[in-house]
Amino acid sequence: MKLIRFGVSIPEDLCRRFDAHIARKNYPNRSESIRDLIRNELIEEEIKQNTEVVGVLHLLYDHHKRELSDRLTDLQHENRHLVLSSMHIHLDHDNCIEVILIRGKAQEVKNLANSLIATKGVKHGRLNITSTGTNLA
Repeated sequence: MKLIRFGVSIPEDLCRRFDAHIARKNYPNRSESIRDLIRNELIEEEIKQNTEVVGVLHLLYDHHKRELSDRLTDLQHENRHLVLSSMHIHLDHDNCIEVILIRGKAQEVKNLANSLIATKGVKHGRLNITSTGTNLA
């Protein structure tokens, strides 16, 4: 892969804040951080264009809630074309977490995640998605 160098002029205060960001995130240098920022923006554009994405959804819920596990499983089965894998973890006496790997068009993935998160009895859920694009080296 050929690297291209370019210069960027930014105000001193913004540069100090960016350097602090780089330190907090443990980047080795500005270039690595800038590359990640660019990739993140390109991925967001791809997601908005409803391209194929892969997502990790986590759901935290009380396993004592009546029929909740069955409802969550049923939703996943109804959308088996999107669900690649799931893992169920018993956190403590009351709480379980379900981690679900989903792949498909961005809007379909978001819709399934929203349905699962909105299921009565789910305490918290969050979807993290990324593009499956290969042009993000």
